[in-house]
This record gives sequence, structure tokens and C-alpha cells, in this order.
Amino acid sequence: MDISRYIKNKYEKPLDNIAQNGGMCRIFRRIACVGDSLSSGEFQITNKDNTFSYFDMFEYSWGQHIAHLTGAEVLNFSRGGMSAKEYMDGFADMNGFWKPEKACQAYIIALGANDLNWLEHEVGSVDDIDLSDYHNNKDTFAGYYGAIIQRYKKIQPRAKFFLVTLPRHEGAFAKQKEQRDLLENMTKIFDNSYLIDLYSYAPIYDDVIKENFFLNGHMNPNGYVFSADMIASYIDYIVRNNPKDFEEIGFIGTDITDCKDVEEIK
Repeated sequence: MDISRYIKNKYEKPLDNIAQNGGMCRIFRRIACVGDSLSSGEFQITNKDNTFSYFDMFEYSWGQHIAHLTGAEVLNFSRGGMSAKEYMDGFADMNGFWKPEKACQAYIIALGANDLNWLEHEVGSVDDIDLSDYHNNKDTFAGYYGAIIQRYKKIQPRAKFFLVTLPRHEGAFAKQKEQRDLLENMTKIFDNSYLIDLYSYAPIYDDVIKENFFLNGHMNPNGYVFSADMIASYIDYIVRNNPKDFEEIGFIGTDITDCKDVEEIK
């Protein structure tokens, strides 16, 4: 048997291989997707008067497609138009997303499009994050995004966090690179956090992508399948390249741990 598809390949880059059935993303049994319209399976239609209407259809979201791929329970902690600021300012509280019974093994956070492109919030930096108390974080995208991670870490200290960058779009989203660099820096200050760098490794969202995967300004059903395959495959890549980081996934949410590396107390 060739085990190469299950382990690290030093020549492989993220998204070189699309994992079958979610690959090693299947190790997670409960995942939360924190995000905006693209995390919510939103469809955008054109009305007769050329205005638009928007519909969150969660069963079409990339998170639910990951659920189908992996058999995991995937929770949509998202809504069309969501920003990191709104999430922290009341949306998560109002929907009970901080409740301990909703704690997950993994959190996939995909925020930034509304914050940076439509609401024009300041990007900020990791210096805006007070690691000892998220209440002191600055009023920037970085501050609110960091607070989301900090709050979930209190609920599930051993959880894994996957921070999703904006993919590159032709002729739009000027702050994509700033967001990507910020999230990379966040993985350096938060343990158990990993970058899903669609900016660097996903296809550029050009006319070909939009012809096949978009319905007006949001994705069509094919597009959400495409997104699910990318995100699950990226997580598969991360797990295969860091196997020791994920060997105790089954113990998250318990007090069980493997003490083989802990010195015996005499």
C-alpha cells in the first residue's frame, strides 16, 4: 500500500491535492464555521427592478458540504453581512454561540470581506490584541477578530483554529494582502492556530471562476462545493504536515491527555 497520500510530502504545496472525502479533516467530529455570507450559503438574486435580494441557505454552505464529506457535525456560526465587530458586539451572544454546550474541536473563521471592503474598518495589527484580556483589545478588525479567538479559547482551551484569508479577486478587495498578513501574524501569537491561505494558494477569482461558480455577487451551488473542497483539503494538508499537533484531537473537551512527555514528579 502506498501511504504517501496520508503523510507529509515536502514537495507538496497547499491545494496541490484535493482530498477525497475531506481527507484528514475527518479527524474532527464537531466544527464551527464563524463567518459571513459565504459561510452561510448565501444566494444573491436580481429582482425585476434590478435591485438584489439575498438569502442565507445554510444547507448549501461550504461548512455543510464539509459535514457531508466528513460525517462531522458542523455548526454555522454565521450570517450574511457579518463582521468581526458585529459578531463580538452582540450577534454571538444573541444566538448563543458562546454557550459551553456548543463548544467545538475546531473553529474555522472566515471573516474580513465586510469588515475591510464595505464597512472600511481599520485592519490593525496583533499589537491591538491584549492577550491577557480581550476586553482591552482595540476597535480594529484585528482587535475584534482576536477577541473571537480569545473567547472561544476560554470555552474550549484545546480547540484548533483555522484562520481563512480572502482569496484574490480581479479588480476588487484592496485590503486582501493586509488581511492575509494579519492572520498569519495571529497564528504566531495564538497557539493551536493555523492559516488557510486562500490568498496565496487558491485560484484567482477571475472571469472563469465567476462564470462557473458565481450567481451575481455571491457563489452558486457549485461554488460552495468548490469552496468546501478547498477548505477541507487545506485542513487535510495542515494535519498531514503537523501530525503531532493533532494526535490528541479525540481528547478535546475532556480532561484526558497523554503524559508520555511529562516528567515524573518525584
